[in-house]
Amino acid sequence: MSNIVDPSADSLAARIAARVRTERERRRWTLAQLADASGVSPAMISRIERGESSPTAVVLGKLSAAFQLSVASLLTLAEGGQDTVAETAGVRRGAEAAEWRDPGTGYRRRQITGPRFPAEIAEIRLPAGARVPYPAAAFAFVRQLVWVLDGRLTFHDGDTVHELDAGDTVELGPPAERVFANTTNAECRYAVVLTRDAQP
Repeated sequence: MSNIVDPSADSLAARIAARVRTERERRRWTLAQLADASGVSPAMISRIERGESSPTAVVLGKLSAAFQLSVASLLTLAEGGQDTVAETAGVRRGAEAAEWRDPGTGYRRRQITGPRFPAEIAEIRLPAGARVPYPAAAFAFVRQLVWVLDGRLTFHDGDTVHELDAGDTVELGPPAERVFANTTNAECRYAVVLTRDAQP
């Protein structure tokens, strides 16, 4: 395994830390209040805000749900915070898009659209055997579509399970607990398309 560190990944982690702190302070919440709302311990939130711990996708799901934001929105706000290239229309090179990696599962996410585009589109790479659950509140106030590009995705939408192959899409309805799972031996690549349904 390579020991080379991607500087853009470190920068993105720092921006995620700053965004979590900013969203908490905007609401005038203490660490304890955010912990109560999210189910994430105050100690973990403090480590995330100080940049001492990189949150997993599950933890980000819980925090975004507490903020009434989607995970995509929380990450987009972090990614776009200092990215002047993404704020303008035109060509956006693949190398310019920061990739976020979940330290728990190896799940990788790359933002396709800039922060001013009316829809949020992200490319996700879910490793073989990975499973990422999200609480229902992480899907509040958004309309979302999942489009499988390569591989197979086992998608749990509440009590319903969908086996999605390359080319398949699923448009999500009202918020529900959801799980993105890859039960195969190969990586699954999919796109998430999100628009805001109503303001929280």
